[in-house]
Amino acid sequence: MSKVAKTVYACTACGSEFSKWSGQCADCSAWNTIAESVKAPVSKGPRAGGYTGQAGAVTVMDQVSTRAEKRIDSGLSELDRVLGGGLVTGSVVLIGGDPGIGKSTILLQTLTHLAESLPALYITGEESLAQVAMRARRLELPMSRLKLMAETSVENIIATARAEQPQVLVVDSIQTLYTEALTSAPGGVSQIRESAALLTRYAKQSGCALFLVGHVTKEGALAGPRVLEHMVDCVLYFEGESDSRFRLIRAVKNRFGAVNELGVFAMTDRGLREVSNPSAIFLSRYDQPIPGSVVMVTREGTRPLLVEVQALVDDAFSNPRRVAVGLDQNRLAMLLAVLHRHGGIASMGQDVFVNVVGGVKVLETGSDLAVLLAVTSSLRGQPLDSDLVVFGEVGLSGEIRPVPNGQERLREAAKHGFKRAIVPRSNVPKQAIEGLQVIGVGRLSEALDAL
Repeated sequence: MSKVAKTVYACTACGSEFSKWSGQCADCSAWNTIAESVKAPVSKGPRAGGYTGQAGAVTVMDQVSTRAEKRIDSGLSELDRVLGGGLVTGSVVLIGGDPGIGKSTILLQTLTHLAESLPALYITGEESLAQVAMRARRLELPMSRLKLMAETSVENIIATARAEQPQVLVVDSIQTLYTEALTSAPGGVSQIRESAALLTRYAKQSGCALFLVGHVTKEGALAGPRVLEHMVDCVLYFEGESDSRFRLIRAVKNRFGAVNELGVFAMTDRGLREVSNPSAIFLSRYDQPIPGSVVMVTREGTRPLLVEVQALVDDAFSNPRRVAVGLDQNRLAMLLAVLHRHGGIASMGQDVFVNVVGGVKVLETGSDLAVLLAVTSSLRGQPLDSDLVVFGEVGLSGEIRPVPNGQERLREAAKHGFKRAIVPRSNVPKQAIEGLQVIGVGRLSEALDAL
C-alpha cells in the first residue's frame, strides 16, 4: 500500500502531537497553541543497522566554487541597496508592513520594470485583476508585458509558474494562500508555514526570484509562525508614519548582503520615488537655533545618516515620565541616571520626552551623547549651535566610548556643511577634515564643558 501524509495537531509551544484539536495542550498546559499540520510518512527500513539513508558527497571548503551570484537590477536603487546590490536569482524575499504603507505599490513598480526585459508573474490573492490594473494605470506604469493572476491555491500557483517559467514571481499575500493538504482556513499558522515551504521549494528548484508579502501584527511584527522568517533568504520591513510621505525599508535578515540596511522612499501620486540624499530630509532648518535640538550621525547598514534628535524637559505634575520615540526607552532612563551621577544635572522632577525626527528608529548606541546633550540643552533653555554634530556611546561610569566608522560619519557631516563635531576621543581622525573642527572627549563632563 502507498503511504500518504496524514494530518496531525501539534503544539507550537512544546511540539507535542495529538490526533485531534483541543484548546489546551495536555503536556505544557498552554492555551490556543495547537495547530493543524501535515506529517510526512516515514518509510520503515531494515531492522539491522537502523539507518536507510545513502551517503552524500562531501567537499572540502576551499574546493567549493565561490563565483558571484547573479543579481537582477530591480529598477529602484534604494531597493537594490537593501537587497545587498540587487535581486538574487532563486532567492526568497519576505516583505511586511502596515496596511496601506506601500508594499503592493513598490512590488508592482518593480515587476512592471522587470517585465520589460524578463518574464515576470504577479499573483494577487487580496485584490482583483481590475484593482491591480487600475493601480498600474494610475501610477502610469508600463502594462503591456506584466502577467497577472488572481489565485489563492498554492498548488495552482506552482503549476502555473511551471508553465509560464517566470524569473521573478510576486505573491501578494502569503496570508491569503492555502494548500489542499490541510483543511484549516487560510491565514492560520499551519497554512502559512506549509504554503511558504512549497513556494520556497519551487523557487530554489527553478531559480525564480520570489517575493512574498506578509501581514504584520498590531505590535509591528510579521504575522504567522516565526519559522517563516527562517525559511526565507531576506526579510524586509516597510516602515513609515501615516502622516508622513516618507517610507523606509529596513532589512533585518539578508543572506546576500548587510543587515539593518535602510532604503528611503517618498510616496507621491506616481508611486514611490527614491530619495538619493536621505540626510537632507531628516534635518530641520530653523531661522535661529532652538533649545533641545542636536544633529547626530547614525549609521544604517553601510550608509551614514544625519538625523535630528529633539528633547523636551518640563516640570512634572505627578509622576515624572520618560518617553522615547525612535529610541530605546529603557536606555533613556539609564542615560538620565548617568547624566545626574557624572554630569551633575538632575531631572528627577521633570518629564523627559525624546524624539528622532522623521520617524527614523535609531538602534545603535552611538546616539547616547546626542540624547544627553539635547536633554541638557532643553533643561537649561540654551540652544546648541546649528553647525554642531554629535555622536558617541556613553558608559555607566560616564566615559565616552568610540563608535564604528567614525571617519565616514565625520565626512558625511562635513559634506552637509557642519563646522564642529563632538565625538569620542578615539574617533578623532589622524588627518584633519577640511572645514570641520573635531573635538574629542573622553568623559561626559568634558562633553558638557565643550558646549
